[in-house]
Amino acid sequence: MTATARPTPTGHPGYTQTLPCTARSAGQARSLVRTALGAWGLEHLADTGALVVTELVSNSVTHTRTYSIRVTVSRPSETFVRIAVADNSMTIPMLRTTTGDHEETGRGLAIIDALTWRWGTDFLPGGNGSGAT
Repeated sequence: MTATARPTPTGHPGYTQTLPCTARSAGQARSLVRTALGAWGLEHLADTGALVVTELVSNSVTHTRTYSIRVTVSRPSETFVRIAVADNSMTIPMLRTTTGDHEETGRGLAIIDALTWRWGTDFLPGGNGSGAT
């Protein structure tokens, strides 16, 4: 699959983009989040949203064997923004309660948990989608 050239608006206010499941896609995912938040006048959430989507993309890249991911930024209500990354993994992401000081990975979901109201996994046909609100 190839990445779409432009973000595509979704059904209710939102944007979605299919990207390769590689670390380089985190930059495009951050751009999508910033575009959506800017369109909704929520620029003050851009840095937090960019960090959340970076961690979600990183989790997919690290823990799945898929060729592409789907990044979605939606606004299900006036008070909530949802950032999600879907991949074909059947494994549920698990929040680590501890990591060693010298470990280089394992903190992504803890960061997402600290920055968002809630996060979780949607069980989708062909894989899971992890998202944060």
